[in-house]
Amino acid sequence: MEEVLAAVGPRLKQIRKQHDCTLAELSANTGISVSTLSRLESGQRKPSLELLLPIAKAHQVPLDELVDAPLIGDPRVRMKPIKQGHRTVIPLSQQPGGLRAYKMIFDARESVPDPRTHEGYEWFYVLSGIGRLVLGEHDVLLKTGEVAEFDTRVPHWFGSAGKGSVELLSLFGPQGERMHVRAKPRGK
Repeated sequence: MEEVLAAVGPRLKQIRKQHDCTLAELSANTGISVSTLSRLESGQRKPSLELLLPIAKAHQVPLDELVDAPLIGDPRVRMKPIKQGHRTVIPLSQQPGGLRAYKMIFDARESVPDPRTHEGYEWFYVLSGIGRLVLGEHDVLLKTGEVAEFDTRVPHWFGSAGKGSVELLSLFGPQGERMHVRAKPRGK
């Protein structure tokens, strides 16, 4: 707790500088005196909600950004989108190796096939839109709710069918791991 509180002052100063704001301007926007703001930033005064809330509002940032508290027990996946040309890839799993999960969004401009190969095995589930899968000599349209799975050593490409964006979930096994789907409950 002490480490988190000690880091708040420098963090406040960093955020203020990023917003190109002087202590006097921040004081005018928050109603907190310049001397109090200065002591907060230097660590001479402990932060309180009464002080941090107006500062967060003035900078238009969430309170936890000012505090930069460690994530403890938060079950949410912090998705960081990766833009690759006309597609967005959002990693949904964090562990190295083994099966990996992604949400992928391809806009309509991602419609010219460029088949590639690599080690692994992939499974797609189309969330929305119409996608096009070029797999070896096959050229298949996949609609919302449809699934495809394939060995990625076969030349393949996936993108929009050209009529709007397409979103999908992808499970990828870099060492060729496959999805295991149970079609019916095991007998008793």
